[in-house]
Amino acid sequence: MDNWKIAILGDGGVGKTALAVQTNLFCYFATYDPTIEDAYRKQWVVDNRMCLTEIIDTAGQEDFQTLRDQWVREGQGFIFVYSITSRSTFERLETFWQSVQRVKRGNPIFMLVGNKSDMTWEREVSQNEGNNCARQFGCGFIETSAKTAKNVEDVFASVVCALRRSRNGKVGSPREKKSPGRCVIL
Repeated sequence: MDNWKIAILGDGGVGKTALAVQTNLFCYFATYDPTIEDAYRKQWVVDNRMCLTEIIDTAGQEDFQTLRDQWVREGQGFIFVYSITSRSTFERLETFWQSVQRVKRGNPIFMLVGNKSDMTWEREVSQNEGNNCARQFGCGFIETSAKTAKNVEDVFASVVCALRRSRNGKVGSPREKKSPGRCVIL
């Protein structure tokens, strides 16, 4: 069984804890309680293989810059989260990306997540902007809703798959899932 440490990075209030809780406990808490650091362990099957993930839920506030470097050192994969309802959380992604680039060597595995996709009426960041940012960072992108659990498990599974590929010498961050080609004969 393989073991992976995945750090979730992003501004405060974007839903980092909600994503971690949803993938581990399959529930959603609507209250916001700022996190300094929590860790969640989950043993599960990804691509028919058992694995253990430790999800490091980090603080998004700027006051915790020193701790962020420690979380980046410990992490093997990274999930950058912003809220689709807050342009400022999207604009601060560069700060988190630079932290990983500064602390980690090689080609770190990471994924970009636009959370709160259930709140489209409050959208401030388009899906196209998320895709463009992911291309700039060289990573995969997906929109999620921690509240409804939409795409939440897919995020973590994609990062685990990319970590496995990188361990086997096939470097690359997770990409957004594409549906398989289909041949239709009429």
